[in-house]
Amino acid sequence: MKKLELEIVALSHSVTQSHNYAVVLGELGGSRRLPIVIGGFEAQAIAVAMERMTPNRPLTHDLFKNTLDTFDIELKEVIINNLLDGIFYAQLVCVREGSEFVIDSRTSDAIAMAVRFKSPLFTFDFVMEQAGVVLEDSDESIDEFEEPPIKESNPDSFDNYSISALNKLLSDVLETEDYEKAALIRDELKRRESGHSKS
Repeated sequence: MKKLELEIVALSHSVTQSHNYAVVLGELGGSRRLPIVIGGFEAQAIAVAMERMTPNRPLTHDLFKNTLDTFDIELKEVIINNLLDGIFYAQLVCVREGSEFVIDSRTSDAIAMAVRFKSPLFTFDFVMEQAGVVLEDSDESIDEFEEPPIKESNPDSFDNYSISALNKLLSDVLETEDYEKAALIRDELKRRESGHSKS
């Protein structure tokens, strides 16, 4: 079976399932995308690692990474290895002292671990053929997926904050472990740094 390398293209609210999110994986060197519906906690775990936020206390995935690091276990790669009845299956391919072993995992957990270890992410061609979608107009479709994963009902709520006030607020919400609000503040800071004004 041919392996295809993937990258995370976007993380957004699921269009089809409310209260859930979608992580969109893109085929490296190709136009196909693999959208996977995940829960809110798992989306937060992926977003925290992607944004390089440092929680006050380790999240479950951070704890697992620290455990593997402590025992000198390397996460070599993550493989989304199957799709049965609409459910994706994944494996963590680990190496310790030259020996390779495989651990079954939920796909969302596997992706969260891959981001933390900066490990490559793969799937097999038959999975991509079954569930992959080809984006006709890449730019527009990706923009739609790239909405911040967690959105407050009032997107202008930080307009009256200065950058220094936003940084202070970010520090405060990280201390209280409110990672949803932290992601939103981070998005606002990025928008200001890039000089993009909101419409």
